[in-house]
Amino acid sequence: MKKPAAPLPREILRQRFGFDAFRPGQEAVISHLLAGRSSLAVFPTGSGKSLCYQLPALLLEGLTVVVSPLIALMKDQTDFLQARGIAAARLDSTLSREAFEAIQDALRERTLKLLYVAPERFSNERFLARLKTLKIDLLVIDEAHCISEWGHNFRPDYLKLARFARELQVGRVLGLTATATPAVAKDICKAFSIEPAAHVHTGFYRPNLTLRATACAPDKRVSLLLSRLRTRPKGPSIVYVTLQKTAEVVAAALAKAGYPAEAYHAGMESEAREAVQNRFMAGNDSVVVATIAFGMGIDKANIRSVYHYNLPKSIENYAQEIGRAGRDGQPSQCEILAAGEDLTVLENFTYGDTPTRESLRDLLKELLDGRTAGELFDLSTYELSGRHDIRQLVVSTALTYLELNGLIAATSPFYTTYQWKFHHAPSDVLGRFDPERRTFLKKLFDLAKVGRIWHSVELAAATEALGGDRERIVKALTYLEEKGDLELQVAGVRQGYRVVRAPGDLAPIWRDLCERFATREKSDLQRSAAVTALLSEKGCLVRRLLGYFGEDHGRDCGHCGPCAGEPAVKLDRALPVLNLPAAALGKLRAQHPEALKATRQVTRFLCGIAAPALTKAKLTRHPEFGSAGHVPFAHVAAAVKALPA
Repeated sequence: MKKPAAPLPREILRQRFGFDAFRPGQEAVISHLLAGRSSLAVFPTGSGKSLCYQLPALLLEGLTVVVSPLIALMKDQTDFLQARGIAAARLDSTLSREAFEAIQDALRERTLKLLYVAPERFSNERFLARLKTLKIDLLVIDEAHCISEWGHNFRPDYLKLARFARELQVGRVLGLTATATPAVAKDICKAFSIEPAAHVHTGFYRPNLTLRATACAPDKRVSLLLSRLRTRPKGPSIVYVTLQKTAEVVAAALAKAGYPAEAYHAGMESEAREAVQNRFMAGNDSVVVATIAFGMGIDKANIRSVYHYNLPKSIENYAQEIGRAGRDGQPSQCEILAAGEDLTVLENFTYGDTPTRESLRDLLKELLDGRTAGELFDLSTYELSGRHDIRQLVVSTALTYLELNGLIAATSPFYTTYQWKFHHAPSDVLGRFDPERRTFLKKLFDLAKVGRIWHSVELAAATEALGGDRERIVKALTYLEEKGDLELQVAGVRQGYRVVRAPGDLAPIWRDLCERFATREKSDLQRSAAVTALLSEKGCLVRRLLGYFGEDHGRDCGHCGPCAGEPAVKLDRALPVLNLPAAALGKLRAQHPEALKATRQVTRFLCGIAAPALTKAKLTRHPEFGSAGHVPFAHVAAAVKALPA
């Protein structure tokens, strides 16, 4: 009997998604994927990137794995798909034990079509072991610009996804982003072997958005924002700020003036953030004052206004944030309330991220000094961060640089400790196995430290005691959990590495590492300068914004602020007077030599930039912490360097 023909993409589009036609670019991307080719989709925010993988996932035989850093997006997408009868799930930290186990069952039974995970999930050896048993026809990388070392939001976890794609032998890869410059798009295509013809770019132009920038003194911004809110089109609004404290202050001022405004930032409890987000999503005229923690993955079509109370961190951030306005195609307003003083805050955080040369030297010595080619070792980025006073993300970036230089290669992440509590009596569990397996499990159970509820083993010690087969221990415990005999918990994640090339002299590697971080610092400062240039140059704002992303619009938009005759914004900032409390600072440095030894460490403290050593010493609560936050980092550093020893 002849096998019935598979449904065509347009049939699936109508039957399962309820749309009569594809949006620009969607059909081209889907065609590449169904033909077995990897693809990159660079579409504006809100233009239907998700359909580019959701539809082919239904036509491909195996599993589609979607990598996204955004829990809110994962939840929205899985809810959307499940409502249409599509087997989709997400693995994230908010899941109950029952929900997690149901997903594991669906993976084992091969009934799941789409699985959403965060990039950090690939640091879970149990998850990787599970994926290796599955046929993964499509790997989707959302926010794919994070894979580029020189992108505006580089994340080391993303850089490793290309290696995982090869190891898992995925059928094809789809990269998705709304903010890729030509150089970043080239990086993505190179990492996943995407042919130029499979790079689909639909253009960033949004004719329904009116872009404006208005020069404003810092102390006049609240009153200007209130006047804008009084005359805005009716509908929800987002006000973006840089600092958490600013979000609280501005939201309170707007609420006092009678607007339904609330703050949203990463310093709030997750339940409080979720409540604010839910009220905003349900409201028709609500205002949220937020750091960039808000809006990623939020799909609300009728946002009428986006205001930047502070300057955006980069042009990429700006494009992403204004892209949340007017997704319904209706006219929407986007305005920057521009003050030169904001540049100081943005630049200071960039300087604060760069580790000291001494910290990098000591980190490098711990990682490589005395090691030989082929040697295996493991580490905790959390512990390294604390020991060397380098932010954890920066430690991960340093490790990635060493991988890129061919010095080390990541092997497998693993957990140091496994804990379990029995659902059935141990004797009943052991009684189901043959003598050899029963003996192995009995020895493992006997090695465990027994608490009131939980039993725990250190994997390294257990592996040595049981003959050196770590994988067998992990598989055995995982199997018992799958059978409902026990519940597992893991702790103490460590990343394994192998020395690829043993350097005879660490000095040139150290200099290279210092240079790379200095180059990153310069690159991030250039992004701030690009925002200044975008606002201060004459001519159509939209045309110049599109040009930054390599798109030639060919004409002025006719509806932005400059096209309407508004002047370009000149970002002036006066250099504040800096009076360092030299005596008190000297005493503080003597009390905290590890946290305040180097000039850069002291400068971070005065500029209000948290670092591991400052946090450990509780100096982030000190009255002088952030006392020079309004002064450029380089100016503060020069003053600190001039202090008597």
